[in-house]
Amino acid sequence: MDGRVDTLVAELKAAGEPTRLRLLALLSVGDLTVKDLTTILGQSQPRISRHLKLLTEAGLIDRFPEGAFAYYRLADRGNEADTLARLLVARLDPADPVLSADRARLDNARRVHQEAAQRYFAANAESWDSIRALHAADERVEKAMRAALGETPFRTLVDLGTGTGRILELFADLYQRGVGIDASAPMLSVARTNLARAGLAHAQVRQGDIYALGMPSGAADVVVLHQVLHFLDDPGRAVAEAARLLSPGGRLMIVDFAPHDLEFLRDAHQHRRLGFSRSQIAGWTAAAGLALERIEDFPPDPGEQQKLTVTLWLARDPRVLMAGPASDRTETA
Repeated sequence: MDGRVDTLVAELKAAGEPTRLRLLALLSVGDLTVKDLTTILGQSQPRISRHLKLLTEAGLIDRFPEGAFAYYRLADRGNEADTLARLLVARLDPADPVLSADRARLDNARRVHQEAAQRYFAANAESWDSIRALHAADERVEKAMRAALGETPFRTLVDLGTGTGRILELFADLYQRGVGIDASAPMLSVARTNLARAGLAHAQVRQGDIYALGMPSGAADVVVLHQVLHFLDDPGRAVAEAARLLSPGGRLMIVDFAPHDLEFLRDAHQHRRLGFSRSQIAGWTAAAGLALERIEDFPPDPGEQQKLTVTLWLARDPRVLMAGPASDRTETA
């Protein structure tokens, strides 16, 4: 047979099994680990791992190792296997009782993750800035963030996962209206206190879902995701929602950890991801229709073994061409 026919038959064989179809349906929703999937499907870890291996080998899903964990997702390489996987998922009946039960267990698993994060935030809201300082060179990073945005005033800034409101304070002299969004009520209480202390009447904070912000498209000139994505089950979805908020020519700034292997951060600080590679963020911003302009790394000082490298990404909505000389950029992706 033709090589392409052989490949298609292999892909269909990989997908043509009830559990593997259920896995494709779940992974079309977002990134999941083997542990997540064993909990949702109620099957053994070796069995789930074998199914995932077959789907990965067929190119229907992608595997992303991360420390002691690996995340799986529906393949997104722009090839025929990706198209087939999405066609198969689209043919599934969402009202099917088995798939409905899987989605319910997925929602519950995500609720467990979110509740653990909320407990952590509630316990550490007052000392959050000092905890963050254990892992990031804040002064250097904040200086670079200011340099990346420049000194030209703009209308609206939205800070997603605002925490203590630090980013709203950092850029207070540039925006006319600042909005901070966070899911944690204790964090928002701290942020409101900080903003009031700083006299920032043009900034406000509110509780919200980072995946469904309830704000109109094009509402923001600048959106910031500062040390937020590593807490999320589905960072790519959060990036897409942030991009949706941007006005033409608007900018998305992401600041987060580079890949690392400090496993204790999962349990001790509820980190869902052990950092992000340059290509991961570049992929999510491109998928959201943004043009990546700047990438800058901030490694720890020599001897600071427990501190992590921080990376800054700046992307722009390309509906308006970027003004300014190329020399303003640290690195073009």
